[in-house]
Amino acid sequence: MFVHPGFDPVIFHVAGPFSVRWYGLAYVIGFYTAWLLGCKALKKHTIMTKDLFSDLIFYLMLGVIFGGRIGYVLFYNFTSFVVDPLLTLRVWEGGMSFHGGLLGVMLSLLYFSYKYEFNFWQLCDFIIPLVPLGLFFGRAANFINAELWGRVTNVPWAVVFPKVDQLPRHPSQLYEMLFEGFILFFLLRYCCKQKTQHKFITGLFLFSYAVIRFSLEFFREPDVQLGFIYQNWLSMGQLLSLPMLLLGAVLILLSGQLGNRKRTML
Repeated sequence: MFVHPGFDPVIFHVAGPFSVRWYGLAYVIGFYTAWLLGCKALKKHTIMTKDLFSDLIFYLMLGVIFGGRIGYVLFYNFTSFVVDPLLTLRVWEGGMSFHGGLLGVMLSLLYFSYKYEFNFWQLCDFIIPLVPLGLFFGRAANFINAELWGRVTNVPWAVVFPKVDQLPRHPSQLYEMLFEGFILFFLLRYCCKQKTQHKFITGLFLFSYAVIRFSLEFFREPDVQLGFIYQNWLSMGQLLSLPMLLLGAVLILLSGQLGNRKRTML
């Protein structure tokens, strides 16, 4: 059994109220790594210029930040939002939603594809394989911050989070880091090297993430302010993953029926 050392969520203070936090650093590293790999892919598949890709990364950053925050408030803390709408702006209090961030990313891609006249699904298939990188670093920050902890267990690798209680718990953040980040990234990377139809990569990501997230939620403690959505087992994370599962399956099917052009990436 491992006792979490209780890292300070603040890495160092800059000046006054400003500080550098692990979660913020995870975002920076995730986007920077995605930018590097995206630029590498553009050398083989010049669907846009490097400068335009940098602009796209900026749009995606806005989508993740605003979508993630608004999604958290609406999906996980709606009661508090009704009482205090300004809660949405107090990002320093913590709280981001992956599903909200994903919606923000899709809206950013939709706007970008319309503005610069790109094929939306081609753009999605290019960007989506880079998403697990952000998840990997984000989940690592969750573990460092001792947040989103797992359920009580007696497995040998259980972790005690002193800020929560003295009970051994699943290190669910590490499970998610491994499967949502590491394994899903290499699965998509492998598929991108094969000849696949448009929409397939996007569909595969949505379907695979939904399966992984739905399964790992059984090891993760539901959010304290929300609890279970249905009886004593369905969490909000699982509920939000169901539309992803359905949409992913539909896109995979459509890619085989409607996609005529093949390509490789990354």
